[in-house]
Amino acid sequence: MGQGILLSGSNDIDFMIHGVFSYEIFGQTVWITTTHVCVLIVMLTIIGFGIAANRAIKHATEVPGTFQNIVEMIVEMLDGMVDSTMGKNGLKFRNYIGTIFIFILFSNISGLLGLRPPTADYGVTLPLGVMTFTLIHFNKFKHQKVSGVIKGLCDPWPIWAPINIIGDIAVPISLSLRLFANILSGTVMMALVYGLLSKIAIIWPAVLHVYFDLFSGAIQTYVFCMLTMTYVSDAIGEN
Repeated sequence: MGQGILLSGSNDIDFMIHGVFSYEIFGQTVWITTTHVCVLIVMLTIIGFGIAANRAIKHATEVPGTFQNIVEMIVEMLDGMVDSTMGKNGLKFRNYIGTIFIFILFSNISGLLGLRPPTADYGVTLPLGVMTFTLIHFNKFKHQKVSGVIKGLCDPWPIWAPINIIGDIAVPISLSLRLFANILSGTVMMALVYGLLSKIAIIWPAVLHVYFDLFSGAIQTYVFCMLTMTYVSDAIGEN
């Protein structure tokens, strides 16, 4: 019976995955999808906010206005989060952590504005995981040198090296899949609600949006950034 309901309402369920337009390149058809459009909207929003924030700080007054207060509060919150987690090493990574935090958070909560969250596409979360993976190993080789990296892979015994290598390779996959799966599940749930319960989906779905888009989105943003800072701190070691 449940399957019948899903099949009968399948034509009304919209997961917001559409091709906007296509173009030919080297004989291949490349599609620009809703994910690309939503990423562009999120990026333009962040860039616009950044330009406005830069102007507000450059023309800061002794008695700050509302917008200046918001900007200072965001900066202090992000700096505090990085410093409390990474300690003396936090200063070098404030910009990176702050950037991915704001991008992921804006992407996650964009569903409140009727967009399909870009982070519900694995093509967005995987590059984020790969960037963090690159940062981790850059700092690992920088601070631990090659000898330290090899020693870490052979800890506690050389026979564990293959397992430790698999563990390292799994880092970007686990980071990206965790973020992708949690945001996608919320997107799918809301699509099912609107598709199968469209006649009674009035006002009350706002509560679900608050949970899936705002609460869950903020939690997943925090988890991704905390894991990033933890991995990088471990890579740097006690230096």
